[in-house]
Amino acid sequence: MDRLLKLLDKDLALFFEQPIFGISLYKWILALSVFLLFLFLRKIFTYFVIKLLRQAVRKTKTKLDDKILKLLIAPTRYLFIVLGIWSAINILGLKGEIVRHFIKSLLIVAVFWAFYNAVNIFKAEIYKFSAKFGKELSQEIGNFLIKTLKALVVVLSVVAVLQEWGINVSAFVASLGLGGLAFALAAKDTVANLFGGLTILADKSMKLGDWVKIGSVEGIVEDIGLRTSKIRTFEKSLITVPNSYIANNPIENFSRRQNRRIKMYIGLTYDTPVKIISKIVEEIRYMLIRHPRIDKNRTLLVYFDEFGESSLNIFVYTFTDTADWEEYLAIKQDVMLKIMEIVEKNGSSFAFPSESIYIEKFPELPNGFKIET
Repeated sequence: MDRLLKLLDKDLALFFEQPIFGISLYKWILALSVFLLFLFLRKIFTYFVIKLLRQAVRKTKTKLDDKILKLLIAPTRYLFIVLGIWSAINILGLKGEIVRHFIKSLLIVAVFWAFYNAVNIFKAEIYKFSAKFGKELSQEIGNFLIKTLKALVVVLSVVAVLQEWGINVSAFVASLGLGGLAFALAAKDTVANLFGGLTILADKSMKLGDWVKIGSVEGIVEDIGLRTSKIRTFEKSLITVPNSYIANNPIENFSRRQNRRIKMYIGLTYDTPVKIISKIVEEIRYMLIRHPRIDKNRTLLVYFDEFGESSLNIFVYTFTDTADWEEYLAIKQDVMLKIMEIVEKNGSSFAFPSESIYIEKFPELPNGFKIET
């Protein structure tokens, strides 16, 4: 029995000593076990340590420690994975410059991850800062700053990782030669869009929620980004417009107007007497002056304007006191109904397209034929 156990122990030892990629099997098992241990410690840290820290910071008067804890949670949980990888690599006996650069790169990612989270967590402070440039565009400027900071953090993290691997970024770009020129030309549109976004914010030509028309694009502004802006059309489709296009085209901002115009022609029949036309014109003008939703500070015109092909046309030109489309339609409907009442009350009627044929002389007909009228 003892001999059998010794044989089994020897076989097991030989089994665990078997090399895989030049490393004994027991080292692979031990490395995996240590890595899984760090994952378990990560779970404990998440459910217990973070919970205790949150309870502690809630008791303080300041909110700064709450935000600092929030931005550090994800990078710290990520560090447990890095430590697990580093411990497993040490157990496997893997050494060298590549391993060192790899571990340091992972640590660099953790640091810049914290900075990236800080941009998200301190959004309120960024918006307060952007309000100093103008309350009307504080949200747009804040969004622009947030996206710029995030892009900067990502670029710096990539540069830091490349520097860790011994790549001199500035020398690398300079050494590209024609490739660098091609890259610059390719980035031309991106730079134009970036400056286009800055121009939009500087000119205050539009802001989030505005109803605008730019070229053939019309809708509500949903986002003003670094490179593009997003406009939601009234068909609910989302159109992404390059900022350079917006900066180089006229922007018709319907949300900035305070009034909406009512412009129409009222066609009366040709048998309407002159006195009745004059009376209708005066009553329509008086009705508009007395109307509570017509802006009296804007142009108000009501005149008999032209002899139409089939009607006597009265020109009506005025403005409502609102720019809201639904309210405007209700006011316009009320005005039109009142005009119909005025026309009907005065015994006239609206003309419609028609043609009258006048025969000055009937042709002579053969004997026995006659025209009945």
